Amino acid sequence: MADTIYSNKIKLLKLYEILKQETDESNPMTTEEICQRMKKEGIPCDRRTLSKEIALLNDHGFEVLSERCGHTNTYYVCDRSFSIPELKILMDAVQGANFITESKAKELIPRIASLGGSHKGELLKRNQPCFNTHRHSNEQIYYIIDACESALQQKLRLSFYYFDLDENLNRVYRKNKRRYEVSPMALIFNDNNYYLMCYSDKYDGITNYRLDRMEKAEVVDQPVAEGAIIHAADIPDFTRKAFNMYGGTEVSAVLQFPKNRIGVIYDQFGEQTKMIRQDNNTYIATVQIQESPTFWGWLFTFGKDIRILSPETLIHAREEQIKKLSS
Repeated sequence: MADTIYSNKIKLLKLYEILKQETDESNPMTTEEICQRMKKEGIPCDRRTLSKEIALLNDHGFEVLSERCGHTNTYYVCDRSFSIPELKILMDAVQGANFITESKAKELIPRIASLGGSHKGELLKRNQPCFNTHRHSNEQIYYIIDACESALQQKLRLSFYYFDLDENLNRVYRKNKRRYEVSPMALIFNDNNYYLMCYSDKYDGITNYRLDRMEKAEVVDQPVAEGAIIHAADIPDFTRKAFNMYGGTEVSAVLQFPKNRIGVIYDQFGEQTKMIRQDNNTYIATVQIQESPTFWGWLFTFGKDIRILSPETLIHAREEQIKKLSS
C-alpha cells in the first residue's frame, strides 16, 4: 500500500514536470502525447485516468489548463516563474558580463533559457545578441562569489590571494603571494566588473578588489572590523561618486556642459542630478565626485565640452593633469 502511494506521488510530480517544461499556451499536449511521453520515462499512464490525475494536480495548487481540440483534450501550463522578457534580460546580462568566463556562460545561458520551458527556451537561445565582451579567464569565479557572499552574510572576514596579469597572461601575485585579509562590506557590479567593497583598518576607509583577480578565497572565522559596520551606510554614496570603483578625495564639483551632454551627465551621476540652464545650449550641475585617475580619464574624454567651474582646487588639479599629459 505504501509503495503504491509513493508511486502515485512520483507519477504526479513527473506529469507536472513534463507539462511545465514542454508545454505552454501555444504548444499544448494531447492526452495521447502525454501518455506516450510518460511511457518514455518508464512511468505507466492511462488515458482513461489522466483527466483525474490532472484534476488532482489542480486541486493541490499545480495549475494545468485544458482546452478541447477536436475530439480530444489538450493540456498545458502557462504560469512561469519568469516571463520571457525577464529571462531575456537575465540571459543578456550573462552574455554581457565579462567576469563570467566563456565556459561558465555557455553552461549558464541554456539553464536560464530552460526556465521558460523547452519551446520558448529554444526561441530565446536562437535570438541571442552579440556583445563585444572581452571575457576574463578566472574559472574560480563561482567559488569566489560564494565565499564573498558567505562572509558578508555571516559578517566575517575574508582572505584571498590577489594578482595582476603580465603580457603572457601569467598571474603576478601581489604582496609576494601573501594572503590578503579584509572586512567585506558589499558586492558591487560597476562598469562591467564585479568588486568586493571592503573596509581597510590600515587606511580607515574603503578599498575595492576585483573578484576576477582573486584566488582561493576563504572565509576567516573572525568578525569584520567595526569600521565595516559603521561605514556600511556609506556604500550607496561611494558607488555614486567613484569612477570605475577607484576611490579618492571627495569633492563637490560644479560642471558646465552643452545640451548634447545632458545624457552623459545623467549616465554618470544618475537621473536625480539637478541641472540649471544658463542659456539655450549651456547647463550647469553640482555633483559629488571622488578625484581619481579614472575621473580625469572620464572628463578628458569630452575635451572642452565639460568644464569645471569650481572649486578652484579641482580647476588647478585639472591644469596639472593637462601639464602631465603634454610633457
